[in-house]
Amino acid sequence: MVVDAGHGGIDPGTHGHTGVREKDLVLAVARELRRALEATGRYRVQLTRDNDVFIPLRERVSIARAAHADLFVSLHADSNDHPDIRGASVYTLSEDASDREAATLAEKENMSDVIAGVDLTGENSPVASILIDLAQRDTMNRSVRFAERALTAMAPATLVRPTSPHRSAGFAVLKAPDIPAVLIELGYLTNREDEAEMTKPAWRTKVAASLVTAIDGHFSAEPGLPGRQAAVP
Repeated sequence: MVVDAGHGGIDPGTHGHTGVREKDLVLAVARELRRALEATGRYRVQLTRDNDVFIPLRERVSIARAAHADLFVSLHADSNDHPDIRGASVYTLSEDASDREAATLAEKENMSDVIAGVDLTGENSPVASILIDLAQRDTMNRSVRFAERALTAMAPATLVRPTSPHRSAGFAVLKAPDIPAVLIELGYLTNREDEAEMTKPAWRTKVAASLVTAIDGHFSAEPGLPGRQAAVP
């Protein structure tokens, strides 16, 4: 699987009251999650970045697809003009954004690659587009199920937003048509309590463990997945 530490390099993301930068925080969590997953002996994990570099959003998707990942988890920290708002949330791809992206991918990508081995090179464009759309809708449904599982698993480890913790939006990093993907906002750096928690190594350990639980459940419950050992280059 692929773990994506958001931002990096010239893009620091948001920051907390004490100067904590999102790009540094999420990289630390990504490394801890990789360590926890690899410690189980069940997973091979690739990070989109393992240092302070900037990677364009589309390239992050390309990294996951090139690795034949069967799950993509993008880690971020949130911000809000209202400093009292706190808690983790999980985003999945919105329906409208998915449809637009499916059309673009139908033109640019190798059809057999997009549909996981089904060769569509002999099909006409409308048929190929329909099949890609169906494949992406299935991926979106699997992403939604993982998002709900992740929120349940994270609740004992960290505060989850009490209202609307599962949201949908057109994030570019969630647009691979064949890889279940979520974007996790770990908490709000604009909230002093969240910031204080997220800077603790013990918090990172607990959150990483909770996500391992969610990932274990995902691969156990989803039929037809290629297995827990996602290929890496």
